[in-house]
Amino acid sequence: MESPVSRQAYVESLNAVQHWMHTELLTFGTFIQCLIIITVSIAAMMIAPAVSGWVRTWHRRVDSETRIGQTTNAFLRRLSLLLMPLSVPVLALPPLWIAHAVAQAAGWQHQTLRLAVSLLAAWIVIRLTSNLVRDRFWARAIAVLAWIVAALNIFGVLGSTFTFLASVGITFGGLRISPIAVFTGLLWLAILLWLATWIARMLESRVLAKSGIPPSLQVLFARIVKVMLIVAAVFIALGTIGIDLTAFAVFTGACAGVGIGFGLQAIFNNFIAGLILLSEKSLKVGDFVDLERDHLAGTVRHINIRNTIITTPDNIDVAVPNSEFVNGRFTNWTMLDAHARIHVPFGVAYGTESELLRRVVFEAVEGVKFTLKGVEGRDPQLWLVRFGESRLELELVVWLTSEGIHRPAGARAAYAWAIYDALRAAGIAIPFPQREVHLHGVAVRTTGAPPA
Repeated sequence: MESPVSRQAYVESLNAVQHWMHTELLTFGTFIQCLIIITVSIAAMMIAPAVSGWVRTWHRRVDSETRIGQTTNAFLRRLSLLLMPLSVPVLALPPLWIAHAVAQAAGWQHQTLRLAVSLLAAWIVIRLTSNLVRDRFWARAIAVLAWIVAALNIFGVLGSTFTFLASVGITFGGLRISPIAVFTGLLWLAILLWLATWIARMLESRVLAKSGIPPSLQVLFARIVKVMLIVAAVFIALGTIGIDLTAFAVFTGACAGVGIGFGLQAIFNNFIAGLILLSEKSLKVGDFVDLERDHLAGTVRHINIRNTIITTPDNIDVAVPNSEFVNGRFTNWTMLDAHARIHVPFGVAYGTESELLRRVVFEAVEGVKFTLKGVEGRDPQLWLVRFGESRLELELVVWLTSEGIHRPAGARAAYAWAIYDALRAAGIAIPFPQREVHLHGVAVRTTGAPPA
């Protein structure tokens, strides 16, 4: 049997719900808010196709322009592509937000508008985050944060929550750190770091690429600007938290000195070595280098702040510290000239006709794709190096194309096989060392029956 107390509580709850529906939901103010939301949504759906068509026309115009135009509008083009599927909510959000602000300032009912604005803003943020942020963890973290902010705003406690988070904190001397200050600082740091990286990338790919500055100096300027922007971003983010930048600069300077003296010495050396390489122009992207100490040869792909990426002829990327190039010896095959020559040793038998040998070897060389052709003074040569014990020792000296320079081992093998096949086809002997043994005054005893 149901107790009178529980029945009375049920009736009071039902009456409270009915009262809320009559005073908050089934009111003229709520009707007007719903009417505004429906009107704005219909208008956004009607305008969205026209806006999407205008954006597509702008894309076609940008694509038909020069590469400079494409590069200049690359960021806006990517952003518009991300916003096109969200054209309806993006167009509906500003007028709904304005209507909510006006209703709130006038003291009218605005709960329904606040609900619509909060949910719409959270949805847009989550959709953009899922497309922009590749890391799933951070994308989900931002999505959860957006829903939390939207829920707090819907229930009207967003401002009080921020006030509470700002009121609690830890005090260090004259510095007070609160959760909201830390969150604000991290948010500013993320935005400014992204902006610094984007500015440095745009500076390197657009401004410096068209300035006529050598590529090595372009990389140098871009790296310096990027480091300066990142440092500025960190200091600005710390300033938003309330940290005294003067005291922080003194403290970090002392810590940096100790760190460089101990754990950061190698990093600092590599950074300075990278700046030296870029400023001296002794190394640039695209050069083929050979490090004697490491027995490493390959093409320079990237010159970073701490290391240089070299791709070997086997298509293996190797990260070499920049200090290796400054403190050690390395050979740059393409520093001042894009062409280089190699020596391919081989030998032929004594008595080989020289004119026949030259003709056979040079014809074989012409058939190798690595041979440089059409450049005056850089024709293949055949050198007689020395008179060996059992053969004439020669060297083929041939200039290589750019492809051959970046594949020296493959080029040598190609010329060796070409010479070998050509000598065999021409009947020219390739001798090998032989030894004759003479026995003097030694008795030889044989066993068995003499030959018939």
